[in-house]
Amino acid sequence: MNAILDKEKIWEEIEKLSLEEQIELMKKLLSYLKSRVIIKRDFPDWDEIYGIGMGLWEEDAQDYINKLREDR
Repeated sequence: MNAILDKEKIWEEIEKLSLEEQIELMKKLLSYLKSRVIIKRDFPDWDEIYGIGMGLWEEDAQDYINKLREDR
C-alpha cells in the first residue's frame, strides 16, 4: 500500500472521532512533534548577548564610529 492511501485511511479514521478525541489526538501529535523537532536558531539567546554593549553609551557616538573606521 502506498503512503498516499495510508494517509487517506488515517484521515478517514480521524474524521470518525469526536471533537474531544480529535483535540486529544492533536495534543498528542503536537507533543510528539515538539519532542522530535530541533529548533535551529540563527540568532543568539538573549542571555548570551546581555551586556555585550556595556560601556558603549558612555562614549560619544561619532568618536566611536570614527575609531571603527580608523581600524579598517
